[in-house]
Amino acid sequence: MQFEPEFTADLSGFEGQVPLMPLDGVVLFPHVAIPLHIFEPRYKKMISDVLQSHRLLAMALPRPERGQTGTPVLHDVVCIGRITAEEQLAGGRYNLVLTGLQRAQLQSELVTDLPYRIGEFKLLPDSYDPSTARERTERHRELLKSFRSLTRNKTTDSLFQQLLDAELPLGVLCDLLAAALRIPHASKYRALSEIDVDARSQFLLTTIESLSNEAGGLPQRRRFPPQFSIN
Repeated sequence: MQFEPEFTADLSGFEGQVPLMPLDGVVLFPHVAIPLHIFEPRYKKMISDVLQSHRLLAMALPRPERGQTGTPVLHDVVCIGRITAEEQLAGGRYNLVLTGLQRAQLQSELVTDLPYRIGEFKLLPDSYDPSTARERTERHRELLKSFRSLTRNKTTDSLFQQLLDAELPLGVLCDLLAAALRIPHASKYRALSEIDVDARSQFLLTTIESLSNEAGGLPQRRRFPPQFSIN
């Protein structure tokens, strides 16, 4: 398989600092697009500002605890995404499509007068161990076989099926499957936070096999693409 260049994230405009969007129960992955409905005043301001500049956001999963200022404490690995489609609605609301580009680690938050949060980030590219390159072809096959077994007798979206059949890098395949599976957001975050592709693929394979072995039938695959989420 020949991979990399076509899957390199387009992070033009990224200078290390982008607005943060915390959203409970939502984990954005690279190469995956999610719809968002923006209605809170602080986020309407954020989107208005972002659309006039680099169109980049960091989607972050909040932790259960709160910080000293009362704001949610965030998991430190996020996904930098670009707004790839937008519709402005009455009252300054927006419907958006946010497409994940690359993992990043939150280093710090800036102190500003803005109503929304801005973070300083370090990009986290996928890590591939050269010594296990041969095994990845087999792992790629195992993941596809297990996923198709899990979702057998289900109607699958044709575009998603084409992506599964394409010669995707293992890391990209893992991200698509992790986004599509109906698993707890804590498990999705674990997949997001793992930059070692071999470890990520092993976790995902174990997760899919566990779902397949659960009593009570097979879970339905998450809708692809998902419906709009509210902020």
